[in-house]
Amino acid sequence: MVHVYGLSSTAQSHVLTASKIAAETASQNAADVDLKGRFPDESMKALADANLYGLCLPSEVGGQGEGMRAFAGVVEELAMACASTAMIYVMHTSAAQALIASSTFADRESVLKEIANGKHLTTLAFSEAGSRSQFWAPVSKLEESNGHYLTSASKSWVTAAGHADSYVSSAQKPNAASPLESTVYFVPQKSKGVQVTSSFNGLGLRGNDSAPVKLNELEVQPGSLISAQGEGPKIILEVILPWFAIGSAAMANGLCRASVAGTTKHLTETGFAHDGTKLRDLPNLRARLAEMSVRTEQSRSLLGHTIDQIESPSAITPLFVLQSRLAALQAAVDVTDLAMKTCGGAAFSRHLPIERFFRDARAGWVMAPTVDHLQDFVGKALTGLPLF
Repeated sequence: MVHVYGLSSTAQSHVLTASKIAAETASQNAADVDLKGRFPDESMKALADANLYGLCLPSEVGGQGEGMRAFAGVVEELAMACASTAMIYVMHTSAAQALIASSTFADRESVLKEIANGKHLTTLAFSEAGSRSQFWAPVSKLEESNGHYLTSASKSWVTAAGHADSYVSSAQKPNAASPLESTVYFVPQKSKGVQVTSSFNGLGLRGNDSAPVKLNELEVQPGSLISAQGEGPKIILEVILPWFAIGSAAMANGLCRASVAGTTKHLTETGFAHDGTKLRDLPNLRARLAEMSVRTEQSRSLLGHTIDQIESPSAITPLFVLQSRLAALQAAVDVTDLAMKTCGGAAFSRHLPIERFFRDARAGWVMAPTVDHLQDFVGKALTGLPLF
């Protein structure tokens, strides 16, 4: 069967590897990760050992040289087992793409080689307390000081904050006229002035360690700049956002697939002792399951079409990127809600993992760009208005 994301044979092999990790490692630890709100160390180690940290890195630095199709397929498999693992992996891959695209980052090759070897986990640190979910408009600024730059910032929602080896961050360039004149820069997690200020205790994605990070008079060397001064939006919007959108959409689709599979199993195996019928014999429950399946495959098909658009770009490609993420986030909320209703008390009482999927799906709703932002962006794109 042809995969909905149009996987090549090599991409399919990586997806099969991810599926094995999901089944043998991620799924075995997902409930404990969720219950304790702990980092999924076992899953991340398995991904590193399988050379999947460098899945989308070029072969010249030791990567697997894959693109968005393999990325989406791998993320979807991981999300079916542990969405926290999938989210960490999405942020890591998106941040790594910024490093690949950089022509100014002095340590580009050495860091990418570390990533490819499974020795370096990176992540994004864009959102700030002052600009909240408007991650494209940093409040923090770079100030020139004796041949380098100083910056202070209150970064929020930094996935893998206490576990990543580095952050890809942003700030306004020196003397910027607006927040959109930003610069993207590299921050080793152990740098002086970097402080993870609290732990994460969210409703869903409880293992993704999405904690606030404070930067106190952080020194940023010129060689640590990932973008040229003031050209941060180019990397953020043209590189990072598409990869993050594809990855987070695939994660949402994985939650949908897991909910359909879990609900199908429950309806098929559970029944009534007094007459020997199964839950699947109830037409209202079958109807809900059918709706869940249709919404899931609609979202997956749109994502596959969007990847086609990215590989053969045109003026409408950014619209498809926004729409595919929006559709997937909405589908995940709706499908997991239907799963909760269909599985009833077994889901509500946490006898099934459906309740975890339900909570994890809601994280995407508030993750920048939020659903509200996406709806506004799509509306602007359709009516010819600038996004910003």
